[in-house]
Amino acid sequence: MTSDADGRVDLAFTPDRLHLARQAALASGRGIVEVLEEQAGLAPHAFAIALAVTFRHPVATMADLHDWTPAFDVLPFAEALERECLALRDGDGGLVLVIGDPFDMALQAWAEERIAEPFTWRLAHHADVAAWLSRYEESMRAMDGLLPSDDAAAGTASGSEDLSFKSISEDTSQVVRLVHSTVYDALKAGVSDIHLETTPNGLAIKYRIDGVLSTVGALAGLDLAEQVISRIKIMSELDIAEQRIPQDGRFKVSMRGHEVDFRVSVMPSILGEDAVLRILDKQALSDQIKGLRLDYLGFDAQAIDQLRLLSGEAYGMLLVTGPTGSGKTTTLYAAISEINHGLDKIITIEDPVEYQLPGVLQIPVNEKKGLTFARGLRSILRHDPDKIMVGEIRDPETAQIAVQSALTGHLVFTTVHANNVFDVIGRFIHMGVDPYSFVSAMNGIMAQRLVRVTCPHCAVEDHPDAKLLADSGISPERAQGMVFRVGRGCGQCRGTGFKGRRAIGEILRLNDEIREAIIARQPLRVIRDAAARNGTRFLRDIALDMVARGETTLQEVNRVTLIA
Repeated sequence: MTSDADGRVDLAFTPDRLHLARQAALASGRGIVEVLEEQAGLAPHAFAIALAVTFRHPVATMADLHDWTPAFDVLPFAEALERECLALRDGDGGLVLVIGDPFDMALQAWAEERIAEPFTWRLAHHADVAAWLSRYEESMRAMDGLLPSDDAAAGTASGSEDLSFKSISEDTSQVVRLVHSTVYDALKAGVSDIHLETTPNGLAIKYRIDGVLSTVGALAGLDLAEQVISRIKIMSELDIAEQRIPQDGRFKVSMRGHEVDFRVSVMPSILGEDAVLRILDKQALSDQIKGLRLDYLGFDAQAIDQLRLLSGEAYGMLLVTGPTGSGKTTTLYAAISEINHGLDKIITIEDPVEYQLPGVLQIPVNEKKGLTFARGLRSILRHDPDKIMVGEIRDPETAQIAVQSALTGHLVFTTVHANNVFDVIGRFIHMGVDPYSFVSAMNGIMAQRLVRVTCPHCAVEDHPDAKLLADSGISPERAQGMVFRVGRGCGQCRGTGFKGRRAIGEILRLNDEIREAIIARQPLRVIRDAAARNGTRFLRDIALDMVARGETTLQEVNRVTLIA
């Protein structure tokens, strides 16, 4: 078997190659397909073609799997998941059985016996089959939660809900099973937020993955929607009788031996109530942050150098801004981790404490007990700190104390919600902070976004149309030098075309010219021009550089940055 530079396969696998793969698989206890792919060293699509040629089966691509219709009436999802095969109907209505392991003779014999309707075989890459099943599992598990069962599940001794397949299937309440199965599946899929939205017909279930919402299920019946929201309220210790005002709460679940925290926001709507559950898996985050450095977040070299200079200052303030979920806290923790050598007293106050860092005093805000950011920050200043992190500046009092802390010899790390580095200036002045104190305290401001990265395993060349280029502010001349690439969807990226996210940030380092412009209340244009002369690169330009290198798509950049 050979392949050309583009990964096209000229020949099938030889019997000798298959024999060697079988022997290696037996010796290692792994699957033959996995061993053969490792030995062949081919790209996933090329490997699937070679395997299809060898076994004389047509190939099914990830695009085919998404275009065809699931035939769960022929092969229920539970059996498809167990057997790792797919029954689909193509564009002509014909039944297609897709497999990823042609060496599994038992599967093929079972399919011939199990499926009465005539069908044709198709071969897909085994990771594509797994990805298709995984995506459907998100919605199917929630639907399975409505099936009847007999026994009740118990919570853990710590008061958190116990989540496992066994506990979910054994619960007698269909609403409890639905909520638990949704939460379980969201944790399994790496979701950041669960959205439960009341619709005119019932309830829509959505997940936010990599910053993007996707609908994973819909349930009919307004009564059921109300019961689901009530169940969330009970778990969060909220008032189930109150449906006219917003409510905020928290609950915990226990899964795979550790506890996961959820922050809950319930909001009234014209149709009933909606709920958003933010997932805070502290243990997973702590595992990720061990050894975390700014290099790992995806910033370009210039941004990393500037952040390290700002976080290494003796005193002053480093402020990170951006929308919710843009990675502000992770950036601050990466910066603190790099300077945490045990020689300084580092104290943080957060709501909540998302990561746990060794050698750092971390204080959670507890507004019910009167521990606010402002009150906690005052107490921190009496605790002899060298460096302070304030999770978020939300009110004038906290802003004033943070600025005064930076002016009295402390290095302060903090965040605030704003769209860009220049909006931060207006936010602080609007909160009553004296402009002279603000510019004296501030060392630098960074505005941050997370951009999804095109999947390297399925990326292909793309040619955006002229309208998209024009709407994105890109001239035909500039487009000539750009490499446009888009992910077509594969098993590695769960069919989304994106795999992972990278942080980008525009950094404003304050010099005398910028400080004087702010104190004089100069127009924003003047401050922007001064920042550009001082080396500030703006978010839009950094993101378009990623597009030019083929690292992300133009549509993704337009989603996360403002078109000037």
